[in-house]
Amino acid sequence: MAAHEILAATQAVVSLDVGIPGTVWPWLVTVNMWAKSIGTGVIFMLFLLLRTHPESGKNLRFITAITAFIFINIFLLFTLADLHQPFRMWHIFFHPSWSSAITWGSFLASAFLGLLTLLVFMAWKSKTDEKCADSYDKVLLWTTILAIPVTLYTAALLSQCTARELWQMPAESAQMILAATLAGSATMILIGGNKLSYEAKKSLGVVLGLSALMAFIIYMSEYVFGPMKAEEIAATIEYIKGDGQYTVMFWLGQWMTYLLPMLLIVLSRASKSESILKLAAILALVGLFMVKHVWLMIPQLLPMS
Repeated sequence: MAAHEILAATQAVVSLDVGIPGTVWPWLVTVNMWAKSIGTGVIFMLFLLLRTHPESGKNLRFITAITAFIFINIFLLFTLADLHQPFRMWHIFFHPSWSSAITWGSFLASAFLGLLTLLVFMAWKSKTDEKCADSYDKVLLWTTILAIPVTLYTAALLSQCTARELWQMPAESAQMILAATLAGSATMILIGGNKLSYEAKKSLGVVLGLSALMAFIIYMSEYVFGPMKAEEIAATIEYIKGDGQYTVMFWLGQWMTYLLPMLLIVLSRASKSESILKLAAILALVGLFMVKHVWLMIPQLLPMS
């Protein structure tokens, strides 16, 4: 080894030899995921309604496009706010790293927002031009297809955190899709009002109930069987077991998001009560924020060294 190489090696400077203290992703990321679930979910539900209950779906073209546009902008705003160097975000587009989920997510979300903007314009024009309504439905198809990777993007981002065993890609992917269908159906129930027929509301209630059931099963599977998979998961789950730091919030979120809405949907179908269905939708949306926040925070509380 040359003398100058030995000198360079002995003068190496260690700038960081411990894990970053505290949480890297705070409540801003929770808002990010929650808003994204609503923004993509309402598009899924409008696509479903136009094919199963077209008369109800036609009345919701404009309000759905506006709702999706607002919540996707909230998603992008809070994503930008969480960046450590937000004024350098343009580097993502001009110097992209295609191995990063953030790069893919940025391009996909930007394209999705562009299509939503087009849908808002077409829905506004369709009030006076019937041809715009047909064009709207064609654009909606591509918007719905694009909504799938956009809502899965966060699962891909979480899975790249290789030291966080709780954020496994298969389970997180399912949870992101279910969060979108749950939030989308709940939001459509609330914004649809009298524009939705009773049959359309029943269909949205079924989607909400099944989404809640499947998501709850996945959470309970991770809660019960996760510790058998890795010691890190066992240590992480302790934050929501017994008298852990997030026990109350976790179980309150499970009841509000999944268990109570399922019960209320059954009651609403038995009594044909739209008020009970709306209550289920409100609880699901509020509880979803809590559930997402707990699942985001607890792996970050585990010391990395």
